[in-house]
Amino acid sequence: MNELIVATNPKSSIAEAIKTIRTNLQFSSVDDKVKSILVTSSFSGEGKSFVTANLAVAFAQAGTKVLIVDCDLRRGRQHNVFHVENLEGLSNLLIDDVEKKYKHYIKKTRYENIYVLPMGIVPPNPSELLASDKNKQLVEILAKNYDLVIYDGVPVGGLTDSIIMADLVDKIVIVSAYKQTPIELLNNTKKNLEKFSDKIAGVVLNKYPATKDHYYSNYYYKAEK
Repeated sequence: MNELIVATNPKSSIAEAIKTIRTNLQFSSVDDKVKSILVTSSFSGEGKSFVTANLAVAFAQAGTKVLIVDCDLRRGRQHNVFHVENLEGLSNLLIDDVEKKYKHYIKKTRYENIYVLPMGIVPPNPSELLASDKNKQLVEILAKNYDLVIYDGVPVGGLTDSIIMADLVDKIVIVSAYKQTPIELLNNTKKNLEKFSDKIAGVVLNKYPATKDHYYSNYYYKAEK
């Protein structure tokens, strides 16, 4: 099944919802252009990778040169979504010469304006790699070479990876699953991120049930401060 609904069914309700999220993010920063976004969630299965991929397509359709970085170094799957090789990726790059070699690890997709840096091999120390100076250097390099970088992060619950990334990006989007994510857990996710960053742009409510008139719906709202 092709998960890239924004590409395959651009007039669907989900595609329109994703485009609304895109617009909200574009206008979420009045003074500075948003160059990097972290998409995360409370736990696995809420749809963060789905939202990341479709959001990238929405931005690319508007003429933005987008790079998706799969920094879920445990269970990343953007290589499957975009059908690119994952023999080498972010984990490999972070033990290589970041400045000289980063282009070698980035894959061009079949979609115009969309590039993917897949997760690579599963490392024994994902949190340490993401907390490294090399990763900070990479974030800076990528921001200079792409219009927008979207980071598909690890779920926040129980892991530090996304909290590490939270301080390195311009905006954070939290994905929550309809009737799956307890509100207490969502609030804890938001609070944990806010300890390290004030960049939460909002929450995407994913997996909203189909109705008579809508195949699929996503909602975006600004997170309460």
